[in-house]
Amino acid sequence: MTNKEFQHLLSRGVVMLDGATGTNLQQAGMPIGVCPEKWILENRQVMIDLQRHFIEAGSQILYAPTFTGNRIKLAEYGLDDQLAAINQGLVAISKEAAQGKALVAGDMTMTGQQLYPMGDLTFEELVDVYRQQAKVLYDAGVDLFIVETMMSLQETRACVLAIKEVCDLPIMATLTFEKVGRTLYGTPPEAAVVVLQHLGVAAVGLNCSTGPADMVETVQKMYEYATVPLIAKPNAGLPEWDGDKTVYRTTPEKFAQDGKLLIEAGAHIVGGCCGTTPDHIRALHDAVCQMTPKAPHASHHRVLASERQVVEIQLDGSFQVIGERINPTGKKKLQAELRAGKLDLVRAMAREQERNGAAILDVNMGTNGIDEKEMMLKAIYEVTGVSGLPLSIDTSSPEIMEAALRIYPGRALVNSISCETEKRKQLLPVVKKYGAMFIALPVSDAGIPKTLEEKHAVLDELLTDAYDHGFTPEDIVVDALVATVGAAPTSALDCMATFSHCKRDLGLATVCGLSNISFGLPDRMYVNATFLSMAIASGLTMAIANPSQDLLMNTAAAANMLMNKEGSDLAYIHRMQYFDKKEAEKKRQEEAELLARQGMPADVAAGESQQTEQGPVNPVYQAVLEGEKDAVVSLAQAELAKGMAPDAVINDLLIPAITKVGDLYDKQVYFLPQLIASANTMETAIAYLEPLIKKEPGQQDMATIVIATVEGDVHDIGKNLVGLMLRNYGYKVVDLGKDVPAGTIIETALREKASVIGLSALMTTTMMHMKDVIAEAADKHYDGKIIIGGAAVTPSFSDEIGADGYSKDAADCVKLVGRLLA
Repeated sequence: MTNKEFQHLLSRGVVMLDGATGTNLQQAGMPIGVCPEKWILENRQVMIDLQRHFIEAGSQILYAPTFTGNRIKLAEYGLDDQLAAINQGLVAISKEAAQGKALVAGDMTMTGQQLYPMGDLTFEELVDVYRQQAKVLYDAGVDLFIVETMMSLQETRACVLAIKEVCDLPIMATLTFEKVGRTLYGTPPEAAVVVLQHLGVAAVGLNCSTGPADMVETVQKMYEYATVPLIAKPNAGLPEWDGDKTVYRTTPEKFAQDGKLLIEAGAHIVGGCCGTTPDHIRALHDAVCQMTPKAPHASHHRVLASERQVVEIQLDGSFQVIGERINPTGKKKLQAELRAGKLDLVRAMAREQERNGAAILDVNMGTNGIDEKEMMLKAIYEVTGVSGLPLSIDTSSPEIMEAALRIYPGRALVNSISCETEKRKQLLPVVKKYGAMFIALPVSDAGIPKTLEEKHAVLDELLTDAYDHGFTPEDIVVDALVATVGAAPTSALDCMATFSHCKRDLGLATVCGLSNISFGLPDRMYVNATFLSMAIASGLTMAIANPSQDLLMNTAAAANMLMNKEGSDLAYIHRMQYFDKKEAEKKRQEEAELLARQGMPADVAAGESQQTEQGPVNPVYQAVLEGEKDAVVSLAQAELAKGMAPDAVINDLLIPAITKVGDLYDKQVYFLPQLIASANTMETAIAYLEPLIKKEPGQQDMATIVIATVEGDVHDIGKNLVGLMLRNYGYKVVDLGKDVPAGTIIETALREKASVIGLSALMTTTMMHMKDVIAEAADKHYDGKIIIGGAAVTPSFSDEIGADGYSKDAADCVKLVGRLLA
């Protein structure tokens, strides 16, 4: 199937997908805990009958049952060496069921392993895993691909890239969103649709995790940015416990009624996920088949995205700053750190620039004495770990640019592409492949243009080439080429002419290197600030500048307000409140330095300088808060050298810090990557401090907790994080791993004298084994507490099976255990 044929299918109206596979197969006799792919091959007629019922109900696209057919998941059953035969056989089953009446999509999903830097799996290793499965599915004759039930935008990118490197079949991609409206890794729907549609998927959306009514708001948010059709594949509501099985109580009629809301919100392709039967699909089809879906937007927003947020660049919106600090040029301290292989300063610069108001962070690793490509990739991982701002990738090397764009989990800005023949020939296809925006630099093979007219002519040539490669005006930001006014007196006037020309005549955003205008002049800040005001009035969209320069940032905020930019009045007030607070803190620090010079002890003076409205900020506390794993031990050593006891460092600094991290996670200020980084930082500190603690006679150990993923379930990301957090609070954690029988869990808990058992299950099909553990506990007279959690688990399910508590995540689990053992 070509993308053109896929678009033709969509032009005929709402497109119907199939319904659930796993829950329906279990109803047909598939046992819990078996490899689904293997069971289907051994019971092929059951699958054929189910998919034929879906076609009869109205399904136009069937998902081949290859969902977990990648080598990592198959290896959990010892079947990775049969990957080709298994995937080929499963596609054959779906094609036999379809008999030409429906299309067959090769179905791919997450591997269950975490990507670097949170895990050990590298991006290229993951691409290779997906590429292997995609090649087999393509050769088996699938019509298109579906990448589904994805929790990680970066893993989704890896899968999409792998498929595109195998074939050019249409790709649909759907992620699963938590109740808070983001994926487990913190991606909002807007970022997901922006990144994936620019990566070249044919349709994007969401599946699983909730019923149709609760998906409406997410679809609406996606539609605002969508230039491709949207997909919605909801569950038949949330699972509930009924005796000895999980059930979905949303009736076909209610499912269909709410499904109409999804079409009204912007969905074009609909079906059903967990709990949906052919009856649900038939009812949905009958309800929506005559509806006219909204067309995707003809043009896309001018927008960048990280994994955690989007940043719009509007021609008539407020002026924005691209933070310039992460660039070793002229920064000896940063150069020295990079040569030493350290990135502490890079992380600090990222945080500082975000605090000071940058909208985008420029990352440049160009300096002598380092492997620029290696450091660029490391810097991207580090910066994305500490900041949610989108990145501007700044390098003159096409090879480094491609490597950076490949691993960046968002939609980046490329800084930059010139009109030089060889550079644009190399870079334009690369930038297009990865869906990035780029800065157009009007420099040709002849060098920097000598006149304004020549600059605009070079720009026109570069734009023509870019448009021929499929770029649109919304993908391009023009660099006005600021020269120092000391050498070129008309430089500022020429730049303002370019800003105006690009905005009014070409519909293009603009950028400039602001400080270039004053090079070689005294008191440069005044020249820069004045030029900035004039430039904004002439149409300048954003500038590459240092956001810690308060005069510039205050000037920009005032200029936005005076030009009546939307929201600029409140933004100006907030900016000045931040500035006043910053100045007050600066004054406190100066006073502390004065006291130190007058003989006050250094630690007292430092405490004075660090005292804020929120209380003292200790470096160890801050290291945990910011996930500074490499620095935390030396900072703890410094506290010990001042006389602080090891257990006091843990109790007074580390535990309050990780508690604060948990609060930030609950408030959706932090997301899974930051939570893991902070937990790992604390674990590093505790590993150093615990051997130094002298145990008092008669002192009791902390409680023992046994944790496990229940029988039949091979997912353990959430469970592993729970274990890490509990260990950080001093509990002895016995982790039994995944797919653990009830008898083993209770036997271990009794042997270890565990106070608490923690059970995890990701799938609705395995969560019923939690009840088996509770029954086994009663039978073997285990009198400790049993708590449960997992993606499909709910508080009501916990109550129904008689568990002692439910936790929604790792941070909540720590609080729950504390309450139960109090």
